[in-house]
Amino acid sequence: MSQRFVLFLTGISLFFLFIFFSYLVNKNLFTHFDFNMTVHLQNHISRRFDEAFSFLSDIGKFEVMLVVLIVLFVVLRKLLAGIVAFVLFGGFHLIELFGKFFVDHLPPPQFMLRTKNILNFPQYHVRSEFSYPSGHAGRAAFLSVILLVIIWHSKRFSSKVKMILSLFIVGYDIAMCVSRVYLGEHWTTDVVGGTMLGAGFGLLVSGLLVGQGKLKTLLPRLPKYRIEIKKVVSA
Repeated sequence: MSQRFVLFLTGISLFFLFIFFSYLVNKNLFTHFDFNMTVHLQNHISRRFDEAFSFLSDIGKFEVMLVVLIVLFVVLRKLLAGIVAFVLFGGFHLIELFGKFFVDHLPPPQFMLRTKNILNFPQYHVRSEFSYPSGHAGRAAFLSVILLVIIWHSKRFSSKVKMILSLFIVGYDIAMCVSRVYLGEHWTTDVVGGTMLGAGFGLLVSGLLVGQGKLKTLLPRLPKYRIEIKKVVSA
């Protein structure tokens, strides 16, 4: 089973898991769990982290992630994967808006909100009554999955460097997800749903990157194999 197929299959599976999870969220099965998790985080994390988490909230916005995505695929020069990435990135936000209008999941109450305005980016804003799924968590997962696949399939980094970069990316994702709940912007289930959707779409894009990367890796080796075959035949 090829890595490309595994990435596609996992991405599609996560998407359908997101749909099923959204159904459960719409039935309000996690109300007590969501509330308890928010209270737990706000009681056990110092208010000194309000600004740091709020900064994560700013850099995780649509505009910033879009710029990062554009730079990434310009550097990679992967036209097909880049086109699919932008289509799925846009599709993620359409599904996000759909969820926030039709999944019956009210956001945390105002008294739990702890976000501070650190950076002010001009952006469109659609005010919705519901909060599912989390766009910040989804965007972080989408980009992080693509970066992780690129890092681990690159020959330019040693195993140690790959591990350090991976820990940094995973740490960023964890901090982003925790910040959404701690700041009172989203419930835990909003973050879980957004992460599923973003990671699933990210894996679909990564499948194209792995496929293209393998082709370029194998082509330079073909002459070597031919020489070795001639040696065996002549012997």
